[in-house]
Amino acid sequence: MIALPDKFQLWFMDRSWHVHPHQMEMLAQKDAPAQLLIAPTGGGKTLAGFLPTLIELADGTHDGMHTLYVSPLKALAADIKRNLLTPVSDMALPIRIEDRTGDTSYTQKRRQRADPPHILLTTPESLALLTSYEDAPRIFKGLERVIIDEVHALSESKRGDQLMLALGRLQTLAPGLRRVGLSATVEDPAAIANELARHPDPCPILHADPGPDPEIQMLLTDEHPPWSGGGGSYAIPTILEQIKAHKTTLIFHNTRAQAEIFFHNLWLANTDDLPVGIHHGSLDRSQREKVEAAMVAGQLRAIVCTGSLDLGIDWGDVDLVIQVGAPKNVKRLVQRIGRANHRYNAPSKALLVPANRFEVVECVAALEAAKARDLDAQARATCSVSTF
Repeated sequence: MIALPDKFQLWFMDRSWHVHPHQMEMLAQKDAPAQLLIAPTGGGKTLAGFLPTLIELADGTHDGMHTLYVSPLKALAADIKRNLLTPVSDMALPIRIEDRTGDTSYTQKRRQRADPPHILLTTPESLALLTSYEDAPRIFKGLERVIIDEVHALSESKRGDQLMLALGRLQTLAPGLRRVGLSATVEDPAAIANELARHPDPCPILHADPGPDPEIQMLLTDEHPPWSGGGGSYAIPTILEQIKAHKTTLIFHNTRAQAEIFFHNLWLANTDDLPVGIHHGSLDRSQREKVEAAMVAGQLRAIVCTGSLDLGIDWGDVDLVIQVGAPKNVKRLVQRIGRANHRYNAPSKALLVPANRFEVVECVAALEAAKARDLDAQARATCSVSTF
């Protein structure tokens, strides 16, 4: 039976944390050529993926990049960096962690190529560029692990195809590369594992305890939804009451335009001057980082957002998620719901707000599917470019 090193065991004890069984199982299988972990939101997936890396780097002998982390979102990469710096700082580990996204300065990107960090957090697009450089063999010569977070979000898109091509390139540069996939919402685990692993390598699938069912219901409003429109402004008075009754609320919208309009109307109706913010991918980098920092510090009561905060963000004070408009995708709804009470074995709490009357049926169907854990899936080809 594998055991944690004393330094790590003491760190868990000092924080009154218990190592979850799936975290220890991931550590026990760390030498497998590929692994897929399916664990509920707040179940410690990220720590499970990084624990072998932190332990392997703890002695300070590794030269160059050891682990590459790939995220669908820039905000998620930044959040993971904040979370990883905590154990590294607490245990004084000789590990350098940096991110590389569209927000990273040109100067920092040049320095990363010359002197790669031990752990690099990036996105599929930035990784594709990095693997195309003539000095890529030197950058990735010591790479041992790649962690793909929210792997389901990438597997069903062209970004996923791009990532698989990059993985094939990385495997050529670092033949002993081990692949790790993390997700909370996978409809067909075997298909994802087949895509993740290099043929004919095996990819064991680890299912963590799914935890309690989320608490989801429709938001009851005094005013009926309109027959048309997608803003959900009719529900703002009731939504403000929900914001007052909770610590921090995330209010999701499906488009940036809808989020902007809703935020404007919410701001006008916010006569109590509750601190609220907005976050989406088109905002200036400094504005996004300002909102993220305020959320981390617990300074906002609500944030109106889009898919930029769908995945993995770990803000413990968020205790309510409101989805305005039909979610269009059950997995998207489950991911957004998981932002609330982002803790293991703590039920998430969410409210659905149909933007108009035609969306009422769709919201009810999505709500029932989420409660039944019936995730929608997109058909994919059986072959995988990761075999290259």
